[in-house]
Amino acid sequence: MQLPQHPAPAGFRPLAEQALSRAAGAPLSNGNQVDLLIDARANFDAWLDAIAGAKHNILFGNYIFRNDSTGRAFISALAERARAGVYVCVLHDWLGCLGQSRARFWQPLREAGGAVRTYNRFDFLSPFAWINRDHRKLLVVDGNIGFVSGVCVSGQWLGDPARGRAPWRDTGIALRGPAVADLVRAFAETWSGLGAPLDSTALQANDAVAGDVALRVIATQPASAGMYRTDQMIAALAHQRLWLTDAYFIGVAPYLSALTNAARDGVDVRLLVPGASDVPMVAALSRTGYRALLEAGIRIFEWNGSMLHAKTAVADDRWARVGSTNLNLASWIGNCEIDVAIEHAGFVQQLASQYERDLDHATEIVLSRRRARPLTRMPHHGLRGHGSAARGAVGTLRMATTLGAALRNRRVLSDTETRPLLGGAMLLLVVAAVVAWWPQVLAWPLAALALWLAISLIARWLRMQKQRRQRVLAPACDTAAASTHARSDDVD
Repeated sequence: MQLPQHPAPAGFRPLAEQALSRAAGAPLSNGNQVDLLIDARANFDAWLDAIAGAKHNILFGNYIFRNDSTGRAFISALAERARAGVYVCVLHDWLGCLGQSRARFWQPLREAGGAVRTYNRFDFLSPFAWINRDHRKLLVVDGNIGFVSGVCVSGQWLGDPARGRAPWRDTGIALRGPAVADLVRAFAETWSGLGAPLDSTALQANDAVAGDVALRVIATQPASAGMYRTDQMIAALAHQRLWLTDAYFIGVAPYLSALTNAARDGVDVRLLVPGASDVPMVAALSRTGYRALLEAGIRIFEWNGSMLHAKTAVADDRWARVGSTNLNLASWIGNCEIDVAIEHAGFVQQLASQYERDLDHATEIVLSRRRARPLTRMPHHGLRGHGSAARGAVGTLRMATTLGAALRNRRVLSDTETRPLLGGAMLLLVVAAVVAWWPQVLAWPLAALALWLAISLIARWLRMQKQRRQRVLAPACDTAAASTHARSDDVD
């Protein structure tokens, strides 16, 4: 579809670039090359090829490493490079790998000399710290090539043809050029927060010009919200189109407002989300917000395949985003995430073309027409006394409408989409009744939680006191050691 051209006012672009840099906390990097990688097979093949060719170092961080044939293939490749003397550092998330892989999964890599660290293990003394996760999917090899995507190290992304399970739909990129140094810095920051910093040789990256692509590497930490500010700003700046793909869309009110305002201002806003999600509760929550978006003119599509896991955006003809951040608070505020925002017309068109191909495998969600009047208010036309026949006629009409929508690759959004609201209300009523009749059901868990928090705070206070005493004693010990050394010099 050819979009109308609305050129930005003269002098506006430098201001927009400055605003984006400040919002994202990431400067624009020029002279890069970016290759689009569609689905897990393309990403895995590119990752394994880069790992096999590593000569100096491999920095690999991912939310999930699963102990299956895919995960073991990566461990084997990494261990082989570690035995060859390559400096291999792997970072995985504790919660992401919970139930996916255990300590013995990492043993071959550790025995080969590779370093493995776990992000944010559960700590009894920090009851709510587990909420912050490292959700990045990042690989850098020799400081020359980097990869960013939504793909985890798991065969689940490849599907299972024997069981009729299609591969998951996901998107990644391969990156060369000066921006690879930004990927290295992002990995190094998280790595050093868990122990000794990276070896200085691993911090070096090739900053030679590799192409003509300008981009920003947006590496967010918990509570930094750089990607959230950027997404808000892009929604405000877009004047032709804003095409979004997201796996776990739960838009917060300010972002939903930005999207609806853009749509009402004539921007072609589209949202592509999973039709069947691996987290059904998220899909249900996402659907409760459809009606307001549709009424504002936003087009919503649900993927027809096994799972849509990509996180991408296309705005106008010059801006695109690929990475790990989902459009929800957990990603925007609670996680370490990494995304690449690309300002290059050629790449934007490539991603937009992929988006249009994805829509060929999706179903558009549309609002239902005005609800039919009750039968008592309708002209009878021979249906009096034939309630079953009337209901059958209405049912047939609704079925015909649904079938027509299906044939047009659309699904009518009906009142059944509000069922999660009713389910939530019923659950709360049950909880209220239980607490009213048996208060101890609520009292004991609250008492246990309060005790847990109290113990954790006391332990933290004791730990801080110990650290303070150590800091006070350290200068004294250094002075005493220096004095002893001086006396030794005098004797000599």
